[in-house]
Parts: sequence; structure tokens; C-alpha cells
Amino acid sequence: MLAVGGIMFFSAATTSAQPPAPAACKAYNNSKCCDPTVAAHLPKAGIFSSCGKSEAQFLGEQGSKDTCKYYFKVGAENEASTFVQVYAPAQKDPGTEPTDPFFDWTRVGKAYVTKKAKTPKAAPMLQNMTGIWYPGKDYVVNVNASVKVCSKAQALKLAAKIK
Repeated sequence: MLAVGGIMFFSAATTSAQPPAPAACKAYNNSKCCDPTVAAHLPKAGIFSSCGKSEAQFLGEQGSKDTCKYYFKVGAENEASTFVQVYAPAQKDPGTEPTDPFFDWTRVGKAYVTKKAKTPKAAPMLQNMTGIWYPGKDYVVNVNASVKVCSKAQALKLAAKIK
């Protein structure tokens, strides 16, 4: 500010109208961030609202080709088992329903959720994880949600958040 003969002049810095840079992700255990196209199929906000989790419990994300894992702090549980994994590979013909030799599935909207194991050896997997299968036009989204993060009932709500 400069005062000359009772008149004040202000110098203002100009800023360009560039959009803000995307927020940096919270990477889990020094891993890579999730590819935004994979994360878009099930954003962490969908997990928060469906599974009753919060930013305070969110430990971070871990990305790899076609996969995004969201990790959460759940009591004294081992962090290696407290995640929701999204796997969304491109597929020429994803089909309209899961074909699985290990599990029966039930339809929830456009998605399918694991219902029961077809074999005794597959049963322990359902005690720890809920599977969700969602067909797209040229992709399929597979979600594995730890029951420690998202109960079976919450997983039904989570299935509706997948796109």
C-alpha cells in the first residue's frame, strides 16, 4: 500500500484461474495410490457411509494394476485383515452374473453378493470376507470386504454404492 497526497494505492497480486491440484491420497504403508479410474468404482466415501467408518479410522489406500485396497483401523485387529479391496479389470465380455464354483450369490440391485459356500473348504473365506460382483459394459468390479470393516448387512448397502 502506498499513500501519495492522501490517495492510497493498493498493489494486488494476480492469480491464475487454474483449478486446484487434486488432493494427495493417503497411501497405506508407503504404497502407491489407487488409480482414480479403479477408485471411482467404489470411492472411500461409499465405504464410510455403508460400513460406518470414518476418516479417523481410515489408514490409507494401496493401489496396483486394476486394484485398490482401502485399509482401516478396527480395534486391535491385524491391519492386514481390515480392508475393502476393489478389483476392476477391463473385460471384453463381463457377463451378466457371476459364474463361481465355490460360492452361491444373491442379487442386490445390479450387483451380486456372496450368499453361501458351495464346499466346506470355501466356507472359511465367507467367515472373513463378503464378496460383491458388479458387471459393467466392458469391465467387472469385484469387491472383497472384510467382515471386520463391513458386516454382512453393511455389505448389502455397499453393493449399492458400486458403479
